[in-house]
Amino acid sequence: MTGVGRFITFEGGEGAGKSTNVRMLCKAIKALGYSVVTTREPGGSPGAEEIRRLLVEGATDRWDPVSEALLHFAARRDHVEQVIRPALQRGDWVISDRFTDSTMAYQGYGHGMARESIEALQSVTIGSLKPDLTLILDLPVELGLKRAGGRDNQETRYERMADGFHQRLRDGFLDIAAREPDRCVVIDAKRALSAVKSAIRKTVAQRLSVPLT
Repeated sequence: MTGVGRFITFEGGEGAGKSTNVRMLCKAIKALGYSVVTTREPGGSPGAEEIRRLLVEGATDRWDPVSEALLHFAARRDHVEQVIRPALQRGDWVISDRFTDSTMAYQGYGHGMARESIEALQSVTIGSLKPDLTLILDLPVELGLKRAGGRDNQETRYERMADGFHQRLRDGFLDIAAREPDRCVVIDAKRALSAVKSAIRKTVAQRLSVPLT
């Protein structure tokens, strides 16, 4: 099925279940006959994946907030130009595990970088591109970190940051949702996976007018 491409992003703190729900939503939308591209940040394109390792591995203090933001936006610029814009122009649906809200939450609310500076970087690197719908998976910090700690990988740099940082992230994502209610929907992610999946499908159906049940 072809038509106007739609852009959906999943956001939230560590262990919120973004990757799992990206896969489930992709399957549901493909079943309707749409072409779907799933991707992630940092990463999503060959150049951005090379930058990803610099951000998600190593010591928690290896970068200051500005350096982190610059790396994220360098990766995002490549991701948008190589993957996201071409897919949307083809009429594909794009579902991304994280996008610009994560930079505002992590480097802004979490590390204290000024909102205006992040917005300026966003304008320079990707212009006015925004998701059609952002699903923010919300759960208590302790539960999210417990879930994240059960994963077997080396990408733990952000997970190892202080609990206070993670609480600021959660508060930041909720504030982002409150600022942009037309784009963002908060999903209670502490529930069973089946309940989260149902809430996501219902939200996408209502917001983007597709017959998901």
